[in-house]
Amino acid sequence: MIRFVLLDIEGTTLPITFVKDVMFPYAARALPAVLADQSEPTVANARREIERSFPGRDPLDVCQEWMARDEKAAPLKALQGVAWRQGFADGTIRADLYADVLPALKAWKDAGLGLAVYSSGSIPSQKLLYGHTAQGDVTSLFEGFFDLSTGGKKDATSYVKIAQALNVEAGEILFLSDIGAELDAAIEAGLAVCQLVRPQDATVPHVGVPQAATLAEVAANFGLAGSALA
Repeated sequence: MIRFVLLDIEGTTLPITFVKDVMFPYAARALPAVLADQSEPTVANARREIERSFPGRDPLDVCQEWMARDEKAAPLKALQGVAWRQGFADGTIRADLYADVLPALKAWKDAGLGLAVYSSGSIPSQKLLYGHTAQGDVTSLFEGFFDLSTGGKKDATSYVKIAQALNVEAGEILFLSDIGAELDAAIEAGLAVCQLVRPQDATVPHVGVPQAATLAEVAANFGLAGSALA
């Protein structure tokens, strides 16, 4: 029986284009000023980590190379999180969830299912995003937030750790993502999975896993609350 739904973010609850075309460019523009702020502990820690790994290199150059390659490097994610905090706070950035997301999440929550997030974006960034959506602050719907500090999303051990943190059996978690390799890792760990194949995101269907175009369809496929939602 499913007791928790674990959700990816981009391509699952909001369009990939929001992260790609809004959040990433904003962070890229803000990064020089962010790195120059020596008073922010998160920035200082990220700089030290970059300088240890790339002695003699300018941290900004390293970050720009990471961004160009879409690397999921933890120091970069932390620095982007600092940039996004300002953007969300002043209203420059506002997330717009897919129309089916909030009704499904509320139905699942009301039915007693636990909800959690697992994204390559840092936990503070996840909370910022869900705290500043066009649909309002929805962070209270979630009981857990997980990022790369738990482990890579294509590593089965990460999902084992999440199950332990949520205090449920792996098979009691339904993981929703658009990325096939992440779903494969979750299956290896014993989780139930479903791929969100959003037409708007041109998601490539992953052979051998259940698929759905909306969270209402997920609910119908797995017998969850909200299966009748449009």
